[in-house]
Amino acid sequence: MPHPTPSLRQSTRWSLAGLLLFLIAMACRQPFADDTSPEPAPPSSPRAALERLNDLIGGWRGVGQPRRGSSRGAWRETADWAWDFSQDTPALVITFDDGKLLETARLTYDMKDRQYRAAAKTPEGQTRNYSGRFERNRLVLQADPDSEDNAHRLTITPLNEKRTLILFESRPADRETWYRVAEVGYTRQGTRLAIPGGGGTECIVTGGAGTIPVQHNGQTYYVCCSGCKIAFEDDPQGIIDEFQARLRERKRQAG
Repeated sequence: MPHPTPSLRQSTRWSLAGLLLFLIAMACRQPFADDTSPEPAPPSSPRAALERLNDLIGGWRGVGQPRRGSSRGAWRETADWAWDFSQDTPALVITFDDGKLLETARLTYDMKDRQYRAAAKTPEGQTRNYSGRFERNRLVLQADPDSEDNAHRLTITPLNEKRTLILFESRPADRETWYRVAEVGYTRQGTRLAIPGGGGTECIVTGGAGTIPVQHNGQTYYVCCSGCKIAFEDDPQGIIDEFQARLRERKRQAG
């Protein structure tokens, strides 16, 4: 006796089920759209690597929260980001006023290891040496275990031109799970950041938001921080020549 032939409705149901399983399998194999976005090209110099954080130059008002969404144990602090060209390798220097977790940090880039490095000092006078890389739009830095055998991690997330987050985490050296120490949410002090080419003043040294006027041969230019002001005053004509070369290259690329 022959087997009964499935009805059209059953055949359609099986076909749809097969298609659904196929789509699920393909979705599991393919990364999310955000994961496939291209990473920036490797930096050509330490300064070029640090310029990825150029929008953070300036002053910020921060609120620290040990627990997200809770005011218990919260505090207020300020942070100032500035360029430092006083040494052979350029750096970004961050100074925290009234900060409970860090007092200062000096951020550099190691071309050999292709890693960012931060030499930080806590309010208690301890030093921590962080290193790490960008993971998409977040800079993740990890420090070796301290004298109490606790490792530390910083995650710097620039959200937009007015908001930045720094997450502080820690864990015992023999554990794999990080726990939250606190997160500081920063709001930019003062005026809106200028966007190169967007009509705002531009720092002649680094291309960031120019807020401090400087002069040379009767012409006024702008820099973004005290470090860039010192660099300009040390070699104004050389800085101007580099700036004009950048403008020519920008114009050439724009067609």
